[in-house]
Amino acid sequence: MKQERDTVSKRSVIQAAIQLFNTKGFNGTSVRDIAGKAEVNVALISYYFNGKKGLAEFLMTSFLEGYVKEIEAAYQQLDMRSAKTCLIDAIQRVMEYQHQNRQLARFVHREITFDSVLVREIMTTYLSKEKFYFSKIYEVGFARKEFRPQSIDYIIMQMKGMLSMPFLHPQYILEVHHIQPHEHYFIDRYTKQLKEWIELYICETESWGVRPLVMNG
Repeated sequence: MKQERDTVSKRSVIQAAIQLFNTKGFNGTSVRDIAGKAEVNVALISYYFNGKKGLAEFLMTSFLEGYVKEIEAAYQQLDMRSAKTCLIDAIQRVMEYQHQNRQLARFVHREITFDSVLVREIMTTYLSKEKFYFSKIYEVGFARKEFRPQSIDYIIMQMKGMLSMPFLHPQYILEVHHIQPHEHYFIDRYTKQLKEWIELYICETESWGVRPLVMNG
């Protein structure tokens, strides 16, 4: 019974922190704010997470562990499937995972833009793994002549920006484009656009029956 109550309390703290970090920012949110919203004793946050910084670290690492696992699952299919299929699968998995955790995704992507000890640690662990898996998929695609030769670093940087954009800038999407970014319909349409980007800019056109554009004059 106590273990069940602890689980519920811990989950309440996590949800409260995610909401408050998104609306008030990490620095603008106090431990008391989190405890009040979660309806728990302030001491529980120290007990579960060793304070606000420990809670933020838990949220970021938990999110990124799941994020990287989705990419790894696609990467592990390279021996059985085409590189293009694995790349699309990785993108679909990542977009769905982020959509299911969109508030947390926004917090994590925003925090990664700041320079801190925690972010540097994340860069050398989770984000380096992300680069490794995507790099291997591209390398196999180049070797099999599925992808047109180009800089892997620049492809990954461009792709990463597209993968995080809907979750880092939901207010821009809502207010400027009048699209509901939280709806699954939006994620489906956006993911379809990413697939088209892969076919147009990553894949060898001849292998997909697309004629290169010929400019007159």
